[in-house]
Amino acid sequence: MKPEFYVVCDNVRSLENIGSIFRTADALGVTKIFLCGITGTPPNDKITKTALGAEKIIPFEYHKQTWRLIEKLKKDGINIAALEQDKKSILYSKFKPKFPLALIIGHEVKGISKKNLELANHIIHLPMVGKKESLNVSVAFGVAGYEIIKSR
Repeated sequence: MKPEFYVVCDNVRSLENIGSIFRTADALGVTKIFLCGITGTPPNDKITKTALGAEKIIPFEYHKQTWRLIEKLKKDGINIAALEQDKKSILYSKFKPKFPLALIIGHEVKGISKKNLELANHIIHLPMVGKKESLNVSVAFGVAGYEIIKSR
């Protein structure tokens, strides 16, 4: 059995991004997706369009408040990593994941809330060498996710 790997979507607003996250989570062997705050949930046609059925395979739960979920996961012994550009973040390729692990990904414009960043055990970021400040949230999840599962 693979070590547990969870994804926490902190107020991801785009339903198409949620669909892509489900599809990538299936490819990565994610244990469960937690959809929090304004994040949309299946069943939804826009999610289905990009998830291509992965929303029926990957277990998910909805939680209104991300911070409460993070506190519960930590109490359950799950390590928490946040994918966000922050003065405390480390390069994603330098991160040494310890499982069980939950990766928080955030809102497309606002990112992960400060409160949720403070609750995370680790903050990791992707290098950005071009002019844009960030990648699409579902793409960033895929890049970081594949690096994380190397340690499984």
